[in-house]
Parts: sequence; structure tokens; C-alpha cells
Amino acid sequence: MSLKWVDVQEIAIQLAEARPDVNPATVSFPRLREWVMALPEFDDDPNRSGEKVLEAIQAHWIEEAD
Repeated sequence: MSLKWVDVQEIAIQLAEARPDVNPATVSFPRLREWVMALPEFDDDPNRSGEKVLEAIQAHWIEEAD
């Protein structure tokens, strides 16, 4: 399975599993973008991410962390 930017919920789950000690509310968008692109299953054009996508990923990650 490859992850695309639109897979915000699955990306959030994988980030929560990969970085359990991180408070997602404190992660900057540039760092979040780097971490998403570093996920093993991520396979999408880096230029397709935008602030709204990153906000959605961060929101889902916050939910996962709770």
C-alpha cells in the first residue's frame, strides 16, 4: 500500500506510531511535511502538499494521540 497526501488519516496513524513521544500540536508544518515524506509507505509528489493537507494530517494525529 502506498500513501498519498489525500490519505490524511492513515498518515496520522503512522506518524503516531512512528513518533509516540511527539506532541503533534507542537510540530511545525515544514517538519510535519518532512516526516510524512519520510514514512516508508509514502509515495506522492512532494509538491502536492499544502497547508490545508498538513492541517488535516495534524488534526488527525492530535486525535490519534488523545
